[in-house]
Amino acid sequence: MGHVWSFSQASQRRFSADVIHAHVYSAGVPAVLLGKCYRIPVIVTEHYSGFPRGLIHGLEKLKAKFAFERADLVCPVSEDLRQHIEAYGIRARFHVVPNVVDTLLFYPSKDKAHVREDSKKRLLLVALLSPVKGVPYLLEALAQLREKRDDFVLDIVGDGPNRSEYEELTRKLGLQDIVCFHGLKTKQEVAEFMKQCDIFVLPSLFETFGAVLIEALACGKPVIASRIGGPSEIVTGKVGRLVPPGDSVALAETIDYLLDHYGEYDPEVLVQYVRERYSHEMVGKKLDYLYRSILRETYV
Repeated sequence: MGHVWSFSQASQRRFSADVIHAHVYSAGVPAVLLGKCYRIPVIVTEHYSGFPRGLIHGLEKLKAKFAFERADLVCPVSEDLRQHIEAYGIRARFHVVPNVVDTLLFYPSKDKAHVREDSKKRLLLVALLSPVKGVPYLLEALAQLREKRDDFVLDIVGDGPNRSEYEELTRKLGLQDIVCFHGLKTKQEVAEFMKQCDIFVLPSLFETFGAVLIEALACGKPVIASRIGGPSEIVTGKVGRLVPPGDSVALAETIDYLLDHYGEYDPEVLVQYVRERYSHEMVGKKLDYLYRSILRETYV
């Protein structure tokens, strides 16, 4: 409540907002209180994977219900997330608005030959190294694939509570010569990794959206992702392949196929696909329309 009071005092001194736009339900609670106090419409964008994972209970469920049902509009980042929010018995006005990709940072490389030290095909995973990201299934898939071919490597960018466990699994599977853990990198460095890879892989078990997928696509790279939540709404046969979550055999087969066929994906087609759906311009137009719509309703 201290944050609400501080914001209300600041708003009186410095500005009069037209719309309050909060991100995640916990921020939606003070946003709704301010909106009611000053008669300002409120939008809440939700990203949290705790909804599909069944992690919202007790006080957190009450907070989510309070924020969503009192907001003028709730914007989940995927249709799947909207359905999982509604499954909690929450009744709100929903409009799905996806995440955006910075196409000024994520774009195809004009020259990758200068950084390629060998002819190996490069797979890339960028993720928090936690159980929800399905890293063991990817490592198991590569161990299976290693039995029939050795023309690939995997770069893993990111850190997390399970990194040492995954590094040990890599050694146990005999993959230490083809799997490299790079740790945390800046956004600019992540973009460079994406530009230099051949295939991006995201084997998550839960994912409300999957922003790294649209970043990789913006770099002109085909993607492999689990057939879950947000990824299933992003990935079509035009831009990549979907596999059942937690299925290392299916993942190995799909990687095997794309290692031979990734060149059939036209980078310009992948980039255009992203720009038409997830660019700042397109998502900005959606938000502008929604802002103007709720303002008309508020002041009619």
